[in-house]
Amino acid sequence: MTQSNMISFQKFLDALPEEYDNYKPELEIAINNKMATHNDGNLRRWMKLLDNPFTQITDHKLLDQSWVSVGKQTDLNEQDTHTLDTYIQGLMPWRKGPFELFDKKIDTEWRSDFKWERIVNQLGDLSHLNILDVGCGNGYHCLRMKAAGAKTVMGIDPAWLSVCQFQLINHFLQEPTVSVLPFTLEEIPQNLNLFDMTFSMGVLYHRRSPLDHIAHLHSTLKTGGTLVLETMVIDGQLGEVLVPEGRYAQMNNIWFLPSVPTLISWCKKMGFEDVQCIDLNQTSTDEQRSTEFKPGTSLQDYLDPTNPDLTIEGHPAPKRATLIAKKSSGRLKRYA
Repeated sequence: MTQSNMISFQKFLDALPEEYDNYKPELEIAINNKMATHNDGNLRRWMKLLDNPFTQITDHKLLDQSWVSVGKQTDLNEQDTHTLDTYIQGLMPWRKGPFELFDKKIDTEWRSDFKWERIVNQLGDLSHLNILDVGCGNGYHCLRMKAAGAKTVMGIDPAWLSVCQFQLINHFLQEPTVSVLPFTLEEIPQNLNLFDMTFSMGVLYHRRSPLDHIAHLHSTLKTGGTLVLETMVIDGQLGEVLVPEGRYAQMNNIWFLPSVPTLISWCKKMGFEDVQCIDLNQTSTDEQRSTEFKPGTSLQDYLDPTNPDLTIEGHPAPKRATLIAKKSSGRLKRYA
């Protein structure tokens, strides 16, 4: 399948600095193969929806605030306003955000700005860094990273809806050094040793092998590079892990919820040092909830109605820890 007028990754590829030179040809081939072999039955509809975009040059672009914003309603004529509404409605549900496009507020299920504000002041200076954001959704945090000074941000997420949502937003932002590519972490090469900082937020508990995930994250980084790892955890001591036998908060793809000391131990075992927990927060129904742009069930429906500290299945309610760590200069040990 060819790329549409709006769904294109070429500007990002063209904007990549020389640090990417050894990886760029492989990346371009992988993108083309992914476009040609995808199995998402909705992608053709989304591509058709976005195939004839209007282009509006605007000076209003704010990436460093809670509502990532581009344009003003006064920039648009009546037809363009209607077209924009068609785009937004056609790309529902919107899970990560929030965004504001030409004064049209997209109130997403997740207030992703809450998470960002809790950790941003502990990340250090992002200026001139090449960053990888694994499982980035529609790129909300990628854009916040760019606003914080990142040189490039390569987001990866296998959900084509997320990719299309980012393409819509960036069509108006015109920020070539940020993109969301349609990959899982496993679909990009191991041992890249390329990025100054790698984020993995909200991914680890979906992996059947958490140590393999951490090891792969390790391999994406330069020596001395920084990992930012956010995942659901439980209260407990070193060695304690919850492995839900059935669903967890109505999700059937939750595999491992470690205690914070266990998570720190995993990171050290996989070759990281200076591992610190910089945030520990129980997810609230202010941060995750159903909205006009993501109707239906959300966190409040997944909790015990008589005790919000438990899931509907009786497990501890979602609590998330964010760790920051450095890739050590030593070689990662391999175990048989």
